Order: sequence, then structure tokens, then C-alpha cells
Amino acid sequence: MVAVTSHVNPSARRRQAKSRQPQRFLPSGCPFALLIFLLLWFACIFLPACSEGKSDLPRKAPPVPVTVGTVTQKTVPVVVKAIGNVEAYTSVSVKARVGGELKQVHFQEGQEVKKGDLLFTIDPRPHEANLKEAQAKLARDRALLKKAQDDAERYSRLIKDDLISREQYDQVIANSQALGATVQADEAAAAYARLQVGYCFIYSPVSGRTGSLLINQGNLIKAEDEKNPIVVIHQIQPIYVSFAVPEKYFPEIKAAMEKGNLSVSALIAGEEPQPVQGRLTFIDNQVDRTTGTVRLKATFSNSEKRLWPGQFVEASLELSSQPNALVVPAEAVQTGQGEQFIFVVKPDQTVDYRAIKVERIMNGEAVVKEGVTAGEQVVTDGQLRLVPGARVEIKQQPPAKDKSS
Repeated sequence: MVAVTSHVNPSARRRQAKSRQPQRFLPSGCPFALLIFLLLWFACIFLPACSEGKSDLPRKAPPVPVTVGTVTQKTVPVVVKAIGNVEAYTSVSVKARVGGELKQVHFQEGQEVKKGDLLFTIDPRPHEANLKEAQAKLARDRALLKKAQDDAERYSRLIKDDLISREQYDQVIANSQALGATVQADEAAAAYARLQVGYCFIYSPVSGRTGSLLINQGNLIKAEDEKNPIVVIHQIQPIYVSFAVPEKYFPEIKAAMEKGNLSVSALIAGEEPQPVQGRLTFIDNQVDRTTGTVRLKATFSNSEKRLWPGQFVEASLELSSQPNALVVPAEAVQTGQGEQFIFVVKPDQTVDYRAIKVERIMNGEAVVKEGVTAGEQVVTDGQLRLVPGARVEIKQQPPAKDKSS
């Protein structure tokens, strides 16, 4: 048997021995690194258990800061509100009734004019010439009529004595009557020519404010031009506010109007504290089938000229008053899934969820039909963080802004 002897390099043998030895995760001779390793291992094992034990302890949520208002009981007006449009009491498009050159404009654009003020002068000379011609024809025919009447009177005496024939007499009488008719026609023509001269001077038919001048001085004006008025005048004292309300209010409006005047206030944007007061004067004779509304008009004296034609206002029609109504601040009312609700603060400073029925909201107040009682406190700000039973901390109500400023 032959023995086989292998010759291995001593350096390779040492490398194999090292590869079979277990690897060390920490360097030898480093106690500080070993301490850090043990601390990390302890934290991974024991800290989750400690945190789980602490999470089982009940936590007391801090109170939610809120502002509150009080439920009051009082008499409130029953008001119907709608967006209205201001309309001129009278609107007149001034047009020329005779043609000619516009010689002079006697006002400034946008000026206030009174009824009877001279506005325009159209060149009257051609019409004055026509008037003189008509007057001359009238004078001629009157002279002929006078001669014919004298002949008729003379022939009436001759016919009695049978000095002329009946045919001659009838001819003279017919001539006299024809000239009488001619004189009447001449008088009418002269009167018409006189009117044409008068139409050269255009006077304001109403008191109001003029608009833009649509035809300037020096232009030729066509008579009875329907498409091109010279100026438009709006009467703004008094003035109308037209608005539409749902037809469900019509019976109540009609019954209230039969009892007396209904007051209407018009709120102008930017002038909220000072509405303009008027009265309802018109109810349309039919309901608009496309919108289901009834058109109303209120008349305002507009003595301060705060209302202007074409302006949009918020019209409020007061129908009656509702006594002992429960009222809450409008900002307390919240809308949920198919219902309206509020949070009521209980004596123990927790909140209660209340579903309510709101009849209407006006002037920052909501009239509540059911769900609250007078004297209760309701949350007006901070509702987003509230749940039923949550504790609250009532903050001081910020001072209300002075509406008169």
C-alpha cells in the first residue's frame, strides 16, 4: 500500500483555519461597543411592551374652545326677500316730429330737467315759410268766399222777383258753399303748418334726468324716426323697484294688501344699515309659469336719489309679525346629512347634538320651529371639532361691529 503525502503551503493552511473560525460582530477589546449593542437590544425588546401598557391608560381630551349664543323668544316680522331691479317711474324717448337741422341743444347730458323745459330747437324757417303760404291761401279763399256770399244774397232777392232763372241761382249758391269748404280746408292747412313750426321747439314731457345725447347739434333729423331718439329721459322721483316672489306667498300677500299698505325696504349693496323704505303698489295679474313666481312692484319716493334705474337691490316685503318665536344666531345652524342641527351647551360644559327645523333666516337670525328652548346656549363657532358629549371651554364673544359706522 502506497501512502500519498500532500504538500500544502503553510500560509494557505492558516487561511483555511481562519475561515472555519466563527465571525465576530464586535471588535475584540471594545467594551464600549458591546454596551451600545446591549442597550439597543434591550430597547427593542422591552420598550414596545412598556408603550403598549401605557396606551391602555385612559386619556382625558382637552376642552374645545367655542363661542356661544343664547336662544331668545321674541316677536319677529314675517318678511319675504328677493332680488329686485330698480325701474324708472316714467321713461320717455324724445323724438322729433318734424325734420330739419338740429340748431341748438338747451341742456347738458345727465342734467335734471323739469316738465316744459326747452330741450331742442330744430331750424324752423322752412316750416315758417309753409305757414305763411297756408295763411296766404286762407286769406285769398276767404276773400272769394265773401264775394260768393254777397252774390248769393243778391241772387236770393232776384229769384223772388223772377228776374233770374232758378239754374243761375243754384249755381251761385253752390259756388258760395264750395268756397266755404275751401276756406275750412285752408284753415286746417294753416293750423297744421302752425303745429309744424311749434314742433321745431321740443320741450320736456316729464320731469327727470336726461341721458346721453344720441344726436348732436348740427345733424339733420328725420321726422318720426322710431329707431333714433334724440335723448331718453328717466323720471326717478318717484321710482319703482320690481321683484318676483314664489307663488306660495301670493295668497298671504293679496290678503295683507287688501287690509292696508305693505311696506317694502330696498337694501343697497354697500349701504346695508340704511335701507330705503317704500310701499307695495302693484301685483301682476298672472303667475309666471316658467318660474312659478309673481311679479311685484314697490314705489319709493326716492327723495335722496339713492335708487337709480337699472340698479339691483335686495327687496324685503314685510307681511306680518310672528309673536313668541324662538330665535338663534344664524351661524349656530349647521347642515348635516339631510337635516339641520345645532350643538347645545349643557350645564356640565358638555355639548348635546340637537336636530332642529328652521323656518327662515333673516338679518343674521334663524327662526327655529322646534328643537330648542328659550334660554339655552348654542355653539356659534368651533363646531368642526365637536362631537356629542364633548367638553367645551366658552371663549369670550368678540365685540360686535358697529353697523352704523
